[in-house]
Amino acid sequence: MYDASLWQPSADLSILQKRAQLLKAIRAFFDTRDVMEVDTQCLSLGSITDPHIEVLTSKTRSQGQDLTYYLQTSPEFAMKRLLCAGSGSIYQLGKVFRAEEIGRRHSIEFTMLEWYRVGFDHWQLMDEIQDLLSVLLEDASLTCERLSYQMAFLRHTGLDPFAATLFQLQKCAHEHTEYGLQENDRDTLLELLFSSVVEPAIGKYVPCFVHSYPASQAALAKTHLDEKGQLVAARFELYWQGMELANGYHELTDAKEQARRFAEDKTTRQEMRLANRQFDERLITALGNGLPDCAGVALGVDRLLMLLCHKSHIAEVLPFAHARA
Repeated sequence: MYDASLWQPSADLSILQKRAQLLKAIRAFFDTRDVMEVDTQCLSLGSITDPHIEVLTSKTRSQGQDLTYYLQTSPEFAMKRLLCAGSGSIYQLGKVFRAEEIGRRHSIEFTMLEWYRVGFDHWQLMDEIQDLLSVLLEDASLTCERLSYQMAFLRHTGLDPFAATLFQLQKCAHEHTEYGLQENDRDTLLELLFSSVVEPAIGKYVPCFVHSYPASQAALAKTHLDEKGQLVAARFELYWQGMELANGYHELTDAKEQARRFAEDKTTRQEMRLANRQFDERLITALGNGLPDCAGVALGVDRLLMLLCHKSHIAEVLPFAHARA
């Protein structure tokens, strides 16, 4: 039923002024570094493969043909196609959509900052993110913490994620969450432990980069051997005050390997009995034509604004959130 009282903004006008200042400062940062802003489509005929992210769709009819468009969960695929076309370093600041439960930190529509730096690896990109945060926080002395995935796990669970047995992971997960004894997938157990035990404990005072994830969690990142000879993903996530803020990769450029990972995701989706969707084959074609060596990252702007303004709910930093949309 329509509620006439919900016409007003969900955020105070003072917060919306800070939001405008934040967007202006982000654009100024990239302008000084000669990184081009791009504005790719929100709707696409192809979608992501990730079995853990669900998408919103829009159906239409064109020239007698029924078409399904997917609202993009990230501009990543379109931006990589631009990189393959020779765009050079680029960034995008805009809306993305995910069909997930609305909550204190989640909205089905939110603002994402995503950028790609040609010639960078993930270590250099972490440096640039720290530079950006220093500007936005007006704190030139800001130094972000860096922890390997393995060290973060050892510190907060007592388990080595690379060496622990399946039984040890199940037992630890059950002790902390009451779940896990019937779970036989290592990555599912690792993700459960990370989200419930590790994530709340890191980045409490300064932002913290967690890097060198297991190779099985590489997603769209390259893999390499670390100093211990373990195969790890060249990716990182940024956490601050209990929230995930950013997810970055030294980007995979091998089209055949990317196609293999897409096929693996498709099989996982079928095993999980998830709805079938059209994966973005244009990305594979673009990669086949050559993606320059680069690193990329996606950062949640609304979450960052929550932290900057000391707000506990995402609705407090959005113009019209949830029921007010």
